[in-house]
Amino acid sequence: MSLPLVINDKVTVPGHDLEWTAVRASGPGGQNVNKVSSKVELSFDFESSVAMSGPAKARLRLIAKNTLDAEGRVLVTSQKTRDQAKNLMDAREKLKALVAKALVIPKARKPTKPTKGSNVRRLTTKKKVAAKKATRKAPARIARDD
Repeated sequence: MSLPLVINDKVTVPGHDLEWTAVRASGPGGQNVNKVSSKVELSFDFESSVAMSGPAKARLRLIAKNTLDAEGRVLVTSQKTRDQAKNLMDAREKLKALVAKALVIPKARKPTKPTKGSNVRRLTTKKKVAAKKATRKAPARIARDD
């Protein structure tokens, strides 16, 4: 269990919904990498959390689809620094940004109709093209009655 994560003035993720573990970081670093577990993995069980509404959870599921683990929790990792506490703060900030992005309700698109001027321009262009193509036709033959 960790400290609660304040997203904004209305939403706070309770500490019991967050779980973090320290693991060995990858990459260069010599003896430090082999001895110290400084990489932090922070998981957030948003499905059972009461901090978010249903639509916000659905948006978070879409936004964080690549970071979901097998149980459906959001898994955020950080191995920026050699300090475990700084990595934990960084992971919390990453999670805060994800949740804040999910809380924003997208603006609904309102379909617009073409303007009167654009319709007139479209029809005049259409008439010009039709007239140009009509000049390419062979002249009509007059039928003779013999």
